[in-house]
Amino acid sequence: MSNSYDVIVIGSGPGGYVCAIRAAQLGLKTAIVEREHLGGICLNWGCIPTKALLRSAEVLHLAEHADAYGLKLEGKISPDLQAVVKRSRGVSGRLTTGVGFLMKKNKIDVIWGEAKLTKAAKGVAPAEIKVSKPGKKAMEPQNPPPKNTLGEGTYAAKHIIVATGARPRALPGIEPDGKLIWTYFEAMVPPEMPKKLLVMGSGAIGIEFASFYNAMGVDVTVVELMPNIMPVEDSEISGFARKQLEKQGLKIITEAKVSKVDKAADSVTAHVETKDGKTQKIEADRLISAVGVQGNIENLGLEELGVKTDRGCVVIDGYGKSSIEGIYAIGDVAGPPMLAHKAEHEGVICVEKIAGVPGVHPLDKSMIPGCTYCHPQVASVGLTEAKAKEAGYEIRVGRFPFVANGKAIALGEDQGLVKTIFDKKTGQLLGAHMVGAEVTELIEGFVVAMNLETTEEELMHSVFPHPTLSEMMKESVLDAYDRVLNA
Repeated sequence: MSNSYDVIVIGSGPGGYVCAIRAAQLGLKTAIVEREHLGGICLNWGCIPTKALLRSAEVLHLAEHADAYGLKLEGKISPDLQAVVKRSRGVSGRLTTGVGFLMKKNKIDVIWGEAKLTKAAKGVAPAEIKVSKPGKKAMEPQNPPPKNTLGEGTYAAKHIIVATGARPRALPGIEPDGKLIWTYFEAMVPPEMPKKLLVMGSGAIGIEFASFYNAMGVDVTVVELMPNIMPVEDSEISGFARKQLEKQGLKIITEAKVSKVDKAADSVTAHVETKDGKTQKIEADRLISAVGVQGNIENLGLEELGVKTDRGCVVIDGYGKSSIEGIYAIGDVAGPPMLAHKAEHEGVICVEKIAGVPGVHPLDKSMIPGCTYCHPQVASVGLTEAKAKEAGYEIRVGRFPFVANGKAIALGEDQGLVKTIFDKKTGQLLGAHMVGAEVTELIEGFVVAMNLETTEEELMHSVFPHPTLSEMMKESVLDAYDRVLNA
């Protein structure tokens, strides 16, 4: 058939568009199907615009504390909500346009619409893809389809890669309504700033929005089911972060859940049950539901084709291959960790395996870094101290505080901690965990070290520039072996 390709990727988020680019680089005739936004959730409603919001909050924080840097700012400093949101949307739009350029540059056809897989004639392809016009909700005036795109029709490919991402998970009885109960979509473009806000869930999404709104002067309360906020992080790091966030005025309730929400005309009352069985009522103008995400596997025709799924995600092997020959999945729809950088790497591995590139290895999820861009930032890779012990390792743990680092003190950001965990027998770096200024930039040093199977000896003999925050990374390693120099 004329609409035939080597590879068709369904979804143009970070995983999808990167996968398509790599396929084109490898000489495969490639198309990508998108129903809503080039760049997916990450560029349009997730990673990028939230960081723009948080940057505005950071600048506001610095301005409010200008006197600590010997500066005097005249007049009242206050956020202009509409301007903050406009900047965030502008950053997003700039990058989305960039994805369109990359598709054109790499000669990747963009097919605009809703995709559904159907059974194809034997020997033609694993399935046909029927593309229909996207629904009205999907199409937004601010982001119309790029020029020179294909549209409705039937397409086929030897290899179909599902990269449809995920959406906010909703709890029964506390479903988001777009007005009083928000997901990250509404939280990113508030028409006005609430006076009181309740955030349900303290993962990266919940804590980042809690940090943003708190910096903007909102009275914020976070409710978390687990004993610690940011439950996937090392407990010592999350405990440190909690203290700093509470110092900034954030209210945090752990080992508790929102069991019920009463709605009024312009406010909500949440019934919060604590571990001792008691219930307290918390009134707020708005509630953000940040209880995780779930894969977009519905209405794609996967079940009819026999593609195996589990807990809302496509089951894959180490190279993205599903239970059906010629059909693959990458990114959030393929399961946790649901991170953009994991999706990108998964997409590259998947298509390189398809193309027969030698030396392709399955993704090692233990070496995927996690970052939370609250204030202070949190970043980690590898095993936590508790997980390392559970795995049976005899460990050495190193710590170095920001308060002993010259650059951190000069920046006025002396509250933080770098923690490293080593196998006592081999010197293998098992995990690294950080909280403090710019740790989301620093963590990649430890990621590279782990990928290169670097030992403590090599890290201790590496020269780190002075004065930098990165010096704390080496000092943490030294501390694990009782050789710390500056603390």
